[in-house]
Amino acid sequence: MTEAEQVPPGSALPGQRPARLYDYYLGGTDNFEADRLAAETIRARMPELADAAWANRGFHQRAALWMASFPGIRQFIDVGSGLPTQNNTHQAVQKVTPDARVLYVDNDPLVRLHASALLTGEGSTRVITADLRDPDSVLNDPLTRELIDFSQPVGLLMTAVLHFVADSSNPWRLVSRYLAELAPESYLALTHITADQKPPAAVQAILDIYAGATERIHMRTRAEVQRFFDGLDLVAPYEGAAAAVTYVGEWGAEDPRLADSDGSRWSYGGVARRR
Repeated sequence: MTEAEQVPPGSALPGQRPARLYDYYLGGTDNFEADRLAAETIRARMPELADAAWANRGFHQRAALWMASFPGIRQFIDVGSGLPTQNNTHQAVQKVTPDARVLYVDNDPLVRLHASALLTGEGSTRVITADLRDPDSVLNDPLTRELIDFSQPVGLLMTAVLHFVADSSNPWRLVSRYLAELAPESYLALTHITADQKPPAAVQAILDIYAGATERIHMRTRAEVQRFFDGLDLVAPYEGAAAAVTYVGEWGAEDPRLADSDGSRWSYGGVARRR
């Protein structure tokens, strides 16, 4: 299949898409030449690019499994899910909760094109194409309402996606809107890229590449990431630690010191309970 044949009708080929770039960072094959060239431009300034992507992916999987270990969490919404990769959300959580239901949400039509890799015969997964900046389109989609019972707790995953929302769209208010729809005892798992204490050349390389992509990237400080958890009860990232937002590699790690890599320090993450 050529690159043009992989693009859904009505979608433009030019311009890097975040889902394809992330797929390449993780070593996937669902990406185009333009994505690979763009990623290598970033890697020239940021050698730990793959480590950063995998640190975020590891957080996502550990957080999903942690939420699935609670008896009341049987349904998940993965916002900004990206292209199918190793150990997708439903594959992870169904290891401990076989009857778990997972809704995948992404605004990239290519994600839906590859949705067959996510769907299971039991009908426990759905994939919708929607933009997180329009919560009503996500929350009121017929497939969402068919799969998710909002009177029961939900595990909401928003990893590596909110940095594509500009301040003008008020990402903090958007997160609050999603949480307001969820039942008490639901959980939020969230990660976000940062420029805190990062080499200016690497930061600029990332900003430049995403300036030409379909979505710009917006780096935020630890304090700005912590705001997403206002009004929630943060979970301690590992045994013996205080409840807090941490670098993504540390959360849920068996040995936080070993997990505290250069790549991990490109993103903050946290998990919190809705009261």
